[in-house]
Amino acid sequence: MSFDTAIIRDGDTLSGPLRAPAQMLAEQEYAGHTSVHDDETAAKLGLAGAPIEGPTHFSQIDPLAADRWGRAWFERGCVSSHFLNMVVEGEQVRAALTTVTATLARIDAHKADGTPVLTGTASIGRNDGTELDERRQRGLGDPGQLHIVDQLEIGMCESVAEPVTMGFDDDNGSLYPFTLAQKLEHITERSSWYLANGDSPWGRPIVPTEMISVIAHQSNAHFPVRGPAIGLFVDLEVRFVDGPVFVGQPYLVEHTLVGVGQTKRVESYWTESTITDAETGVHAATVLLHQGVFKASFADYPA
Repeated sequence: MSFDTAIIRDGDTLSGPLRAPAQMLAEQEYAGHTSVHDDETAAKLGLAGAPIEGPTHFSQIDPLAADRWGRAWFERGCVSSHFLNMVVEGEQVRAALTTVTATLARIDAHKADGTPVLTGTASIGRNDGTELDERRQRGLGDPGQLHIVDQLEIGMCESVAEPVTMGFDDDNGSLYPFTLAQKLEHITERSSWYLANGDSPWGRPIVPTEMISVIAHQSNAHFPVRGPAIGLFVDLEVRFVDGPVFVGQPYLVEHTLVGVGQTKRVESYWTESTITDAETGVHAATVLLHQGVFKASFADYPA
């Protein structure tokens, strides 16, 4: 296998080492303002620090799932996660995967002090028991009165006009102010399959799972959400349909709004993004993202 991660085996559970993921979104901008990943902005929202982007933790899942399912993980695997607590730079995280069936496992990640970071599922092939299957259904009910995402309607679609690519040195835009090469310098789990001169069994370097959501959203295309306001990831699922997703390959991206909702602190919406090979028409991957928008960050929010 391509990872050199030291895996701890305890019955049906695989665990990785404690890792300290890097903060790479401090310079992130969208809609003309900084994001929750900026220290000053995070402090204004009452957060302990600027959180590391949730998908970063998926790299700690990859070697565990690849150990369980081999190369099929990057061809037909699905990681489905609900984020529980934010991680700031300097904190350590350990991921674990516990087999449930031949095609399904539970995943979780905890900080060194035991604080849960995420919970969810990893699965192979079409499996309807993923973490977000049930959670998304909650976004189909009556969300109540909305003030930030009130213009959104389930079924809205938006296609990115031009194919997107992720080369090693390509600019990923203001939402993701780092290149793939820079990410690979800081990624928690290194793999020879990610490298230009590596030994990928597909004959080409592949994009790490944590960067699939970047391909889906690097164009900064968005639905009509009122602002300025500060958002965060609540849930994220990355499903390889006919993968892997390859470095430097052009892909067509289409977004569909599949749910809206709210809690006491945020209004939120669900976006399903399909990633299709622009040259072959192969449906490579689907990204399901549940984004929350802090009510306290929206100046016109009713008291």
